[in-house]
Amino acid sequence: MKNNKKIFNDAMQSAEKAGMSRRNFLKGTAAAFAYFTGLEAAIADQGNDSPTHIVIVGSGSAGISMANRLADALPNGKITIIDRKEPHVYWPGLTLVATGVWPKDKVIPGSNASLLPKGDRIQFVQQMVESFDPENKQVTTDEGQVISYDYMVVTAGIEYDYEYIEGMDVNRIGEKGLGSVYHSPDKAADTWKAIEKFSKEGGNGYFTLSHTPIRCAGAPLKTTFLTIDQMKRNGGFEGSNLNFYSSTSGVFGLPWFNDFVINRFKEHGMSVELQTRLKAVDIDAQKATFTTDLGDETVDYDLLHVVPPMRAPRVIRESALAWQDGGFSTGGWLEVDQETLQHRRYPEVFGCGDVNGTPLGKTAATVKMSVPIVLNNLLSVINGQEPTAKFNGYTSCPLITEIGSAMLIEFDYNKDLIPTYSFIDPQQESWFAWVMKEQLLKPTYMRMLAGKA
Repeated sequence: MKNNKKIFNDAMQSAEKAGMSRRNFLKGTAAAFAYFTGLEAAIADQGNDSPTHIVIVGSGSAGISMANRLADALPNGKITIIDRKEPHVYWPGLTLVATGVWPKDKVIPGSNASLLPKGDRIQFVQQMVESFDPENKQVTTDEGQVISYDYMVVTAGIEYDYEYIEGMDVNRIGEKGLGSVYHSPDKAADTWKAIEKFSKEGGNGYFTLSHTPIRCAGAPLKTTFLTIDQMKRNGGFEGSNLNFYSSTSGVFGLPWFNDFVINRFKEHGMSVELQTRLKAVDIDAQKATFTTDLGDETVDYDLLHVVPPMRAPRVIRESALAWQDGGFSTGGWLEVDQETLQHRRYPEVFGCGDVNGTPLGKTAATVKMSVPIVLNNLLSVINGQEPTAKFNGYTSCPLITEIGSAMLIEFDYNKDLIPTYSFIDPQQESWFAWVMKEQLLKPTYMRMLAGKA
């Protein structure tokens, strides 16, 4: 494998040859998107000096980025961020932690409090919202504090429903061949313990995909590919029985890439089963039960990678803010217009990030692209105008196929490819796409949190 420094320099040279400055490349796609669509100018034009009070529910990537941008756009506005969770987690890096590429501390860039804007106008309430009263524009925290707002941005994230799987115990991730990339940095590191052992010893490996919308739909695929690569490096690949069981009718939402992944899995000798859902696990016996239309199947495993069903947090699901009917109501997702990201029934409420009930958009890349949309539309509403900025559903998946190789897949609501860089072919594996994932995206992410990208 090439030296990382050389990879980085090669990538920079490729970017510069394509006419892109080093500085602009490192700023990332979000800043370019905002610039070329005129959103930054529109946001600046709509700055407002009224003492408007905005509540942000959640201090993940969307909440922090929104808070920093709002602090600049509303110099006299009051901003209250409500969330107890600490520290901040760089979620896109968990696949790299779980497969031994990164250490755990690399996905913990600091506390949420340290990343929020400072000043007398900013209040960080380290409690959790317990209930919403959108009719009266109030929220109540789990410590009984009632907080009123003029406008609200909901960035509450996602909830992992591990309890849906009978016998699943997140405390035992890392033991008995049990892994799950999603839970937390600690459990991603524990997952690497299980994967590292399996990569050396081999055996029966089962990788799963849940039936619900999930955070970063490519993460289960990356984890699988990187595990296979580690097995080939560590000696456990030959003679192993590898299986990918998807609860849905495919493994990825875009047809060409779905076929590519399935074919590549099969080239590695992996069995791919569709419409096959993980129902239960017996951790001590290392047995997993899957259910299909034809009935249940119980298998012995040496490695089981669990992707839990996901849904909106309970406080959203049980509130008037959730979708009341239709497909998004199943997970209790926030009811927003998919283009303006404004709530469909409460115009003073907007949503951003994983919590939104939209066809796509549970990635950090989506947050980068949608925060300026939400900010622009929120400022329009504050100024008595209709929201006009429209989100196209942009999401991005750096699909890692092995250490040192990836494909940069960018697409919209229509599932049309919308590549940012003309010199990156989304249907070709490249070192450059790997460098973007492994070295460049986190710096861009940190700029996003600060409201700079």
